[in-house]
Amino acid sequence: MKTVASTDPYAALRYSDFRFFISNTFLFSATILIQEVIVGYELYKMTHDPLALGLIGLAEVIPFIITSIFGGYVADQKNKITIMHISLVVILLGSVILYMAFQPSIYQALTQTEHLIVIYSVFALIGFAKGFYSPASSSLKPFLVPRTIYHNSSTWSSSFWQAGSITGPAIAGFLYAFIGLANTLLVVIISFVVCWILLAMIKTRPEFPKIATPILESLKEGFRFVFKTRIVLYAISLDLFSVLFGGVVALLPVFAEDILKVGPEGLGLLRAAPSIGSLLTMFAMAYYPPTHNAWRNMLVAVAGFGVFTLLFAVSTNFLFSCAALFGTGVFDSISVIIRQTILQIYPPDEMRGRVAAVNGIFVSSSNELGAFESGVMAKAFGTVPSVIMGGVLTIVVVTWIYLRSKDLFSVRLS
Repeated sequence: MKTVASTDPYAALRYSDFRFFISNTFLFSATILIQEVIVGYELYKMTHDPLALGLIGLAEVIPFIITSIFGGYVADQKNKITIMHISLVVILLGSVILYMAFQPSIYQALTQTEHLIVIYSVFALIGFAKGFYSPASSSLKPFLVPRTIYHNSSTWSSSFWQAGSITGPAIAGFLYAFIGLANTLLVVIISFVVCWILLAMIKTRPEFPKIATPILESLKEGFRFVFKTRIVLYAISLDLFSVLFGGVVALLPVFAEDILKVGPEGLGLLRAAPSIGSLLTMFAMAYYPPTHNAWRNMLVAVAGFGVFTLLFAVSTNFLFSCAALFGTGVFDSISVIIRQTILQIYPPDEMRGRVAAVNGIFVSSSNELGAFESGVMAKAFGTVPSVIMGGVLTIVVVTWIYLRSKDLFSVRLS
């Protein structure tokens, strides 16, 4: 019989530490995307080369992968809030460097090559910091609410992340248009400071005894757990390949500037459209969680993501393109909720940081690797053909995993 907490759609929001956590999640995701959108747009205006956009993702993902596993090891031993605070300071430093680099006097003094070096170096610094921030954040969340409402907390944390993903891109283009690049970066700096304050308001400080096993063996434990727990492995793999092949976000400046011809304001709406779809769906999922027939819903969601990616690729109408991106957000949100619930339920407490780090390498880095893949494919085959190929490959991957995981249809997460 279900408890009141397990059926209350607002159960997780009744815990103050969780409210501070998701408020930080909202602001952090919005701020990161504001910076990404405006710098990406400026970069494309500077180079008119889609590969230059993809290289931003590559610059970020290499240090992220190198540091993420060690970041998970640290998160399992140290104060997770402290790790997040230090990581935020490093990210803030990167934003300050960008702000200085785009001051008119410095901007005009730098060559295009020097600008590219500054931009890619800053995103590499951000990737390094996120390698510690992400596993600490992911492994902190389960300690902020009781286990009985993990699925509810997954829904709300994903909703606030998506709300930030809407707000960031939606206002980025308008900020860029009305107050300029440098002033928008100043807004980014102030927002990261507020994120630091929100984290300081969280009272929960979960810590565990130092890991006795050698560091390399300890890191291997995280990988072994993921690879032997099939539902975790397949859930992560689905998200990895759908984002790696089906993601179109990195190429949206190309669509906005050259295909749909809607400028920075249109780019903001295109970036916001999938997040609007995600957010509305996640609010619905608070009342009707998708975790009962979890594996079936996961496969359908990722397949739907691939179909709407194909629709976006062939569209030349701005409103239809927004609608297709909205659809990708609807289906993506369902898979995110299911995957996050799986990652809260299955890992043991003392291994959450390392499992979160493995998930980060599979999933979080896939956003940046997907951006690089999108840039390379667009450079080689053209923007539209590269997105079509990505949508098709996403559907192929779903079919292959469906054939290998039919026994998981009986899994119940709630």
